[in-house]
Amino acid sequence: MKKLFVVLLTVLLAVSMIGCEKKPEVKEVKIGVAIYQFNDNFMTLYRNDIQKYFDDLNAKDASVHYTVEIVDGANDVNTQTEQVRTFISKGVDALIVNLVQTTSDALAKEVVASGIPCVFINREIADFEYGDKTCYVGADARDSGRYQGEIIYNVKDHGDLNGDGTVSYIMIMGDPENTDAQYRTEFSIKKMEELGAKVECLFQQTGNWDQAQGQELVANALSTFGDKIEVVFCNNDGMALGAYQSIVAAGRTVGKDIYLVGVDALPECCQMVKDGTMTGTVLNDDVGQATAACETVLGLLAGKAPEKKVNYVPYVMVTTENVDNYLK
Repeated sequence: MKKLFVVLLTVLLAVSMIGCEKKPEVKEVKIGVAIYQFNDNFMTLYRNDIQKYFDDLNAKDASVHYTVEIVDGANDVNTQTEQVRTFISKGVDALIVNLVQTTSDALAKEVVASGIPCVFINREIADFEYGDKTCYVGADARDSGRYQGEIIYNVKDHGDLNGDGTVSYIMIMGDPENTDAQYRTEFSIKKMEELGAKVECLFQQTGNWDQAQGQELVANALSTFGDKIEVVFCNNDGMALGAYQSIVAAGRTVGKDIYLVGVDALPECCQMVKDGTMTGTVLNDDVGQATAACETVLGLLAGKAPEKKVNYVPYVMVTTENVDNYLK
């Protein structure tokens, strides 16, 4: 009986010691992500990629938990400024910021001054002095424009459908204050000229990256200039989707009597390229950029200075020849 009592006592002591063992501490890391506008096809992919990256990390390593808060700037500078200031006042461990406005560096300077590690993404601030804990991850928008021009020049008639020696085009721009929109607009046409094409701009208007605005602008242009329009350049695929709706409504056929190009290589646009209802697009690598941004954040959190202050993820020209590689 005495032995039984000793055994029970030993078991109880062992159980109590197990219960008293401390669970491994979980390091909590808070990351604030400010997106210029949720209502953007490409940035929807991008922000989902960021969330997935940290969700995957949480699933792999139980010792660290990343809490990611993603906010919508609604394409409003004041809204985004308050959101970023709130993140700073909350004391987040790191920031990922997709600026509404890149013509002003005021908000970016506030972020640098806060001392919080930050990766600016997708929208580059020209000639900005990044601090020790900040950098930029994106793509060189000049290349996306060049690729658009190359896509059109590489079609059998170099974009000159009516054979009059001039490529007559319309340009649907994103935000005119955004460097991506400026570069895509400028360098698509420069590339055409460098390759030997003579070009004529019939119509250039701002669609603010929006599909509905792209549709309306192209409808207006087709109504005004009719068959004279040979090429529709759009600064992004969202507006190109709207442009296509108007092209169809006007009784035109992409590849037969008009060409259409965009940027982003959205899944639906890649399918259109394969189907021949879009001449081409340019891959703006959301997964590659998001991965690079998140990896850079982890490096900054570990106290590592970024190898480059400006990190470009290459664009890829997408046509019928390689589109199968990008269909999801």
